[in-house]
Amino acid sequence: MSKFGFSFSWSRLLGISGAKQSFARRTGVPTSRGGIERKLGNMIIKSLFGKK
Repeated sequence: MSKFGFSFSWSRLLGISGAKQSFARRTGVPTSRGGIERKLGNMIIKSLFGKK
């Protein structure tokens, strides 16, 4: 929700976003849906066609 140029996020306030980012950086496993789909897609393509 944005009003007067300010935005507020409960997940930022509670530290959830930062925890997800640090987990993703440490493990190399993305936490967003798009990131997971992209990583799985790349793994499947590489297993089918090999590395180029």
